[in-house]
Amino acid sequence: MDPDSFNHCEAHLSTGRTYHFVDQKPQNFGEKTPTLLCVHGFPDLWYGWRYQIGSWVERGYRVVVPDMLGYGKTDMPPETWAYSTKHLCSDLAALLDYIGVQKAIIIGHDWGAFIVSRFALWQPDRSLAIAILSVPYLPPREQYSSLEEIVQFYPSYGYQLYFASEESTAEIGAHLPALFSTLYRSPTTRINDILGRGQLREILFNAPITEGCLLNDEVIIVLRVLQLKL
Repeated sequence: MDPDSFNHCEAHLSTGRTYHFVDQKPQNFGEKTPTLLCVHGFPDLWYGWRYQIGSWVERGYRVVVPDMLGYGKTDMPPETWAYSTKHLCSDLAALLDYIGVQKAIIIGHDWGAFIVSRFALWQPDRSLAIAILSVPYLPPREQYSSLEEIVQFYPSYGYQLYFASEESTAEIGAHLPALFSTLYRSPTTRINDILGRGQLREILFNAPITEGCLLNDEVIIVLRVLQLKL
């Protein structure tokens, strides 16, 4: 699906961030048109919603889909605090301000689902409804848990230890096709076979690139955008 067939916009938000987003409006667009704000996960872009956008627009919704902070053509600040759910939710609320929408239906997928669940807590007056897909609601914890502690409890999060390492940025940048072949894997590959402690790095360097769930032209589009951040 051609990404240029969508209406691309750029917003300089009141939070100081610049966001790229797609804004598709129905033919009967007006003040009472409901807005869907769609939040992608990892590793993804606005493009991950490409098959839903047109269908929802045909049903009379305005569909707004940003590249989240650090992704695609949206800002990528170096400060880690900018990526907290509180700040990300402030950015999303500022995006609603920018497009003139007080309340929207907020939909999140994967890590986007986690952000959307927090949006309901941090911005309770800005949503008509929320939908969270693939990641269930996780209540806020009363105390901090280190990444190492989380991985001990959830071994399939072991890949995040690699992401947090100093060498991962350069290594992943040099092996993006292998990363996408792994993460958008064949449905027959078990997630526990690739995401445990040390497994992802081993795969990037040694495993053959195989066909996954994305078509070749879709892989090319996503990789081209991600390489802008390297």
